[in-house]
Amino acid sequence: MMSNRRKAIPEKLQIDLAAGAVNVVVSQNARAKHYRLSLHPKKGVVLTVPQRGNWRDAQDFLHRHQDWLNQRIDQIEAPTLIAPEMDLPLRGTLHNLARTGQLRGLVQLNPETRRIEVPGAPEHFARKLGDWLKNQARQDLEQQVHIHAQRLNLVPKGITIRDQTSRWGSCSSSGQLNFSWRLVLAPPYVLDYVAAHEVAHLREMNHSPRFWRTVKETLPDMKRGHDWLKVHGRELMRYQITQ
Repeated sequence: MMSNRRKAIPEKLQIDLAAGAVNVVVSQNARAKHYRLSLHPKKGVVLTVPQRGNWRDAQDFLHRHQDWLNQRIDQIEAPTLIAPEMDLPLRGTLHNLARTGQLRGLVQLNPETRRIEVPGAPEHFARKLGDWLKNQARQDLEQQVHIHAQRLNLVPKGITIRDQTSRWGSCSSSGQLNFSWRLVLAPPYVLDYVAAHEVAHLREMNHSPRFWRTVKETLPDMKRGHDWLKVHGRELMRYQITQ
């Protein structure tokens, strides 16, 4: 007699593609309504399963889309680890990352030489720089969120800076706005667009025509930032603070 119990959904699995074996991360999402496959620069292949999804249906969905994966698997690029002496974009302008050689002190930005100077021991370089970049992102986003919230007469619950690589920003049903720290790497008008986008979600939790009118109401030139992300967004998502 066959058991009626549903098979547990694993956190990951491996499938064989034309290019070889590939790991798939399985993500159960309470907000997801459908099974979905996506490619992330950091996580790789992600299979999203609705909270009440069935593992057998999820496997069938995955196997039905193997041809899709075969055609796109080369889009997953190796992450770019942030390290001394490399050039990193900051607000759209390349800056050289350098160690100061001093054990103490604060991260300093030198606009004239376009250098970001990081103190501390070598093993602390990534953490110190990462904390500084997240703080810079927070300052910029708090400023732009405040501007758009005032224009639209809306009040966000708060702002969180995350290391997310699946999206640039999000707005929870409680009004909490979440952003990827990588936005500080992009030109300021791009960060401004994402700030306006998420603030608009405080009024419209969808992507309906009314939502896009709300974004345009607070940011008439929204298309500029939107189009930049479509072309260059993947490049920025590759940057990673630690492995």
